[in-house]
Amino acid sequence: MARNSISSRRRLACGVAAALSVPLAAGLATISAQASPEPGAGTSWNADLSVVDGNDVNVRFAGGRLTLRDQHARGASVRAGGGQGYLLLAERTLDRPVNRIAAETAAIVPEGTAVRIDVRGKRDSAAWTEWTPATGGAAVLDRRVSTVQVRIGLAGDGTATPAVSAVRLSGDSLPRARAGVAAEPKTYRVFATREGLVGGTTANGHVIKSRDHFVALPSRRGLAPKNAGDYTVRVCRTDNSRCEYAPVWDVGPWNTKDDYWNPSAERQMWKDLPRGRPEAQAAYLDGYNGGKDQFGRRVANPAGIDLADGTFWDGLKMSDNGWVNVSYLWTGSGRTGEVTTAGDPLNVRASASTSAAIRGFAANHAEVILECYVEGETVTGRFGTSNIWNRIGPGHYVSDTYLLTGSDEPVVDRC
Repeated sequence: MARNSISSRRRLACGVAAALSVPLAAGLATISAQASPEPGAGTSWNADLSVVDGNDVNVRFAGGRLTLRDQHARGASVRAGGGQGYLLLAERTLDRPVNRIAAETAAIVPEGTAVRIDVRGKRDSAAWTEWTPATGGAAVLDRRVSTVQVRIGLAGDGTATPAVSAVRLSGDSLPRARAGVAAEPKTYRVFATREGLVGGTTANGHVIKSRDHFVALPSRRGLAPKNAGDYTVRVCRTDNSRCEYAPVWDVGPWNTKDDYWNPSAERQMWKDLPRGRPEAQAAYLDGYNGGKDQFGRRVANPAGIDLADGTFWDGLKMSDNGWVNVSYLWTGSGRTGEVTTAGDPLNVRASASTSAAIRGFAANHAEVILECYVEGETVTGRFGTSNIWNRIGPGHYVSDTYLLTGSDEPVVDRC
């Protein structure tokens, strides 16, 4: 089967977001993906708020306004605040590269509710930048991009909802973009808890199933759309004996604005904490912020990541909450491939053979960095038959026949 055609969902454009004048309340729900990009569209456009589909989360459009559908629905790992939801706009291809998107928004925002616009952009490698919230009226990306995507988030207080009637977006460029991401993804040792919550709905609209495979991080900046792995982590036991590559599909634990993997000056909150130290960890171990999270709750454990049951029990073979090493793959660079199976996670092998030791899993939809390739055992998978195996991490190999790479040939150098 050919792999040179990427689905319309994977073509959703990222974009820089222009902020609304009102900051979004903690607990915004998920992302949604829509159609293929609109080409040659200049650098200014009006958001189409009327197209709400299965990729959007807990919003509806009626009477010319975008509102929350359910005043109480929010991501499963977000256990504070009112209802949350979002509309994911179709990707937009601009007529020139930009690194700033500004937004003018017409909205009714009752006290206690909020509206937030996030933007991301498509990098040269076809991977997305991180979602960038608009602050001060505009969102600034870390590089110039020609394809952008905007996410409009709504947060209620349990009784009232904001109502958005129009969003006008425009792109331009600052004299300098910030430096690009490092070649190697950032890796930090953090405390992991098991999410559970089977039957609940994650922040991106995924209904949690038994032995599921995904993770939650305490910031929407790294939240992937439903059934996508745009933001994927490699989470490993501290001795690296077992690892899983899993998409970020929920927000939590504890906080919702704690992108601790980013430089301190760029964090949404807690800018006085060192990079790589979650606020909950600092609160629990050091009494930071009076030992409380952003909602004023007493922090009961130092968790910086939640693991779905399958990731926790099967991928890492953990029996209790504990410390793990987490690599935030989108903070690195390189060619990527999307793991594509019939639904079950893919075995990650110690070498290019189905008889090699299993080092862990790569979840369906996880987007992994391809370091290099080798020729090994011939395998028949989702994308035909091949002896090509890709190395996706230290001593981690997967068959190319389960990776959506855009090509039937190797896309990286030989190891």
